[in-house]
Amino acid sequence: MKARPEDQLRLVDLAALDATARAADHARRNPEQAARVQELLAQRQTQSTELTRLLGVRDDIAAELSRVESDVAVVDARAARDAERLSAVTNPKDAQGLEHEIASLAKRKSDLEDAELELMERLDLAASEVTAQETLIATTNDEGARLSAAAKADVAAATARLEAAGRDRSALASSLPGDLLALYEKLAVRGTGAALLRQRTCEGCRMVLAGTDLHSLRQAADDDVVTCPECGCILVRTDESGL
Repeated sequence: MKARPEDQLRLVDLAALDATARAADHARRNPEQAARVQELLAQRQTQSTELTRLLGVRDDIAAELSRVESDVAVVDARAARDAERLSAVTNPKDAQGLEHEIASLAKRKSDLEDAELELMERLDLAASEVTAQETLIATTNDEGARLSAAAKADVAAATARLEAAGRDRSALASSLPGDLLALYEKLAVRGTGAALLRQRTCEGCRMVLAGTDLHSLRQAADDDVVTCPECGCILVRTDESGL
């Protein structure tokens, strides 16, 4: 195939646009933050499960404390009633019974108040654990929100690069001979469609050419379309090719 050297040189620009488009498409589909965001989602699920457990512990303690406080109120009411009855009773036996019951109620109240203090301490600890877990979840959410926003911005930027590369490619491709473009497109399906030969090195596969390959290239006319013997891309020759 024959093609003007300047048309062949434009293939390098076309290949660069294709490389830009591929990189932009990959960045658009796979933002670098995606893996960490997925880790944070799993982490938040675990943290939320633990928060649910801690809330249950706290609420159970609060319910038990409420029950004990209610029992203390009942004991106080009963002790007040017995004290009132004792002040009015005249029968020694009845008075002795009331005094015994009042003493038992006092012991019961003391036991309940001890339990109440223990439950209050446990409730404070449980509430602190809930707060700490909520803070942990908030930190995870904050990082997730920040990374998601950054990913969204990166995807938008990559999409813009992809669209710009597409527009520039269309304009450049329309200026190339049809047969040359068709060959490039065929080769580009499996790799780099075209690359410079610089200092006897194919910039498509980074292989240094030598021997008969270089001899064949030296014999080719400037408008001959030649390909790399290693990777098969169109080799674009310039004054820097080292031939």
